[in-house]
Amino acid sequence: MLYETAWALVLGFGISGAVQAFVPRGAMQRRLPDHRPLSVVRASFYGVVSSSCSYAASATAKSLFQKGADFVASMVFMFASTNLVVELGVVLAVLIGWQFVAAEFVGGAIMVALLAIAGGLFLRGRALDEARQRVGAPTPGHPGHELAEDRHAVLERLRSLAGWSDAASYTMADLAMLRREMLVGYGVAGFLAVLVPVHIWDDVFLRGHGPATTLENAVVGPFIAIISFVCSIGNVPLAAALWKGGISFGGVVSFIFADLITMPLLVIYRKLYGARMALRMLGVFWCVMSLAGLATEAVFRAAGLVPATRPRTIVAERFSWSYTSILDVFFIAVFGLLWALAHNRQRLGGGSRYATDPVCGMQVEITHAPESLIQGGSTVYFCSGHCRERFEARAANA
Repeated sequence: MLYETAWALVLGFGISGAVQAFVPRGAMQRRLPDHRPLSVVRASFYGVVSSSCSYAASATAKSLFQKGADFVASMVFMFASTNLVVELGVVLAVLIGWQFVAAEFVGGAIMVALLAIAGGLFLRGRALDEARQRVGAPTPGHPGHELAEDRHAVLERLRSLAGWSDAASYTMADLAMLRREMLVGYGVAGFLAVLVPVHIWDDVFLRGHGPATTLENAVVGPFIAIISFVCSIGNVPLAAALWKGGISFGGVVSFIFADLITMPLLVIYRKLYGARMALRMLGVFWCVMSLAGLATEAVFRAAGLVPATRPRTIVAERFSWSYTSILDVFFIAVFGLLWALAHNRQRLGGGSRYATDPVCGMQVEITHAPESLIQGGSTVYFCSGHCRERFEARAANA
């Protein structure tokens, strides 16, 4: 499975690295004052161009809220940052087909719209006040500090090797950051696809009961995500195994979207926003993910785009020379170029704006780092409070 998708991983992460390095962030919190349609569209766009793992996305969403952005708009950003991203779509296309790529973006748009509506209804009141107090967010009408944006500087970086070395470093850092999720996802998916008998899947997912099947599968899909502990792109190979095992089209979509309610992230939400808001987030997120899966299946079934057959195997069980091999060879060469740019960026003049999270390996833009810590006279930057806590725990046990 990894052999079949190696080229797609390099392509997806390469594009993501370039987008993160060159697309200006701007004054996001100033532009997300509420969760009206324009703010929701902006939050979705910012999320798409800031693609990241679920932990980093949750940390960035917290930072936006902390600096004055609307809470629901911050959650929309978090959803878009992990679900409406290039690398996810490329690997989906390779493993289970273009229909699921289309479903990712159509369903993602539906999910964002549902989140804006449901969030406005339920992520409010005392729970929101408590969350705002816990993170030190300003009250509405008193925005936090704005971030400057220099498009001329971005264009200059596009024309420099220093800028491209920073983009390559984003690619390398993202691969390092997500290595555990990918290894677990591919490993578990391989075992599920080969060792789990069909009758086990029949016990987990309803089949042959019409609308009841679709409803049950879309609700159970996120539950599997919660207990699997695998987020971000690690969800895709598992989704392929579930599709082979019999889950409905909408169930697969809702499972892929549910990377933001895995158990570790629910713990983080409780720490950041309090138990009351964390429970509301779980309920709202689960509902909108399941409803988005149901709506997407309805749209695709009406258009005749739901695949009529399921694969007997996710990928070939033996290595063979094919167009995949040619793509792998080409993109391994591309990967070598990216590696060289990343590891020589000091000589090329890059790296001055960035630091590396010592826990997960993510590249962090210093001016936007969600967490930092002074140690030994120097500042250490982190992608999230989760990583800072792990770093402090390691230091305490050393």
